[in-house]
Amino acid sequence: MISTNIEKAVTLLNENEVVAIPTETVYGLAANAYNEDAVKKIFEIKKRPLFNPLIVHIKSASTINEVAKDIPEIAYKLIDAFWPGPLTLILNKQAHISDVVTAGKQTVAIRMPNHPIALDLLQKLDFPLAAPSANPFSTISPTSAAHVAHYFNEELSLILDGGECQKGLESTIVGFENNEAVLYRYGAISTEEIEKIIGSIKIKNNNEHQPDAPGMLSKHYSPKTETYLTNNVEQLIKSFPNKKIGVLTYKNKIANNNICYQEILSHNEDLNEAAQNLYASLHRLDCKNLDLIITERLPENGLGITINDRLQRAISKN
Repeated sequence: MISTNIEKAVTLLNENEVVAIPTETVYGLAANAYNEDAVKKIFEIKKRPLFNPLIVHIKSASTINEVAKDIPEIAYKLIDAFWPGPLTLILNKQAHISDVVTAGKQTVAIRMPNHPIALDLLQKLDFPLAAPSANPFSTISPTSAAHVAHYFNEELSLILDGGECQKGLESTIVGFENNEAVLYRYGAISTEEIEKIIGSIKIKNNNEHQPDAPGMLSKHYSPKTETYLTNNVEQLIKSFPNKKIGVLTYKNKIANNNICYQEILSHNEDLNEAAQNLYASLHRLDCKNLDLIITERLPENGLGITINDRLQRAISKN
């Protein structure tokens, strides 16, 4: 099931099947964005609610008009700066884009991925790919082919192996309201980087019932194990005597006999490294048969904001 055979992926996608593909952010469940039946299979496999829209992946910036229309000038500034890469834009959709893809909205989420295998695959297809993360709805996102296989051992004919994801966090999502840029999801491009290109941006990253973009629901990216987020890991450990505890910290190892297993995101205090390691660390913790996982809040700057956003949505309790 795990393979590097791109031609096999092309064949399956042309047959309107779903294939797991690598990107620089996380692995995705991909299908022909122009075929409604193929797109519906994604929702069925993920058990994803139909009100939650998908991202359409395109082969080049020059093909954006095949999917979107009325593209504002500010969007082209972001495209020039960040494509190919982990930036998704919410734009007015072309009429032939199915309402299943867009959750009934007149806008569509689009990005051009920056992964050699994903781009090679897209070049071999006559259609873009709708592709949310390759995990059951609300669970930890996958950053390796093995993570996808763990989730979908029976459901998928092919997982295209592209190694471990370089970014390790989903794309940043930006839309436009009244000709002003709006950030709908924190992602692998920091808000500071976006603002260097277009100036200040409005933050609107929560919508529980009619999300404008993926990743806006309060419960998301969650381990099966009960999970907590705190500024003080050692203090919170004291609240759980006689429990099997796993710990996720930013840079420092914590010496405590109640800790059964610990993951450190970056010994070098590097937020990019921490981002790349986040989901893999959570996967390992979630497989250790622990009573609970305690995660440490990171500094609220750069990608620390994105990581904290993911941890906040992953937790069982505040």
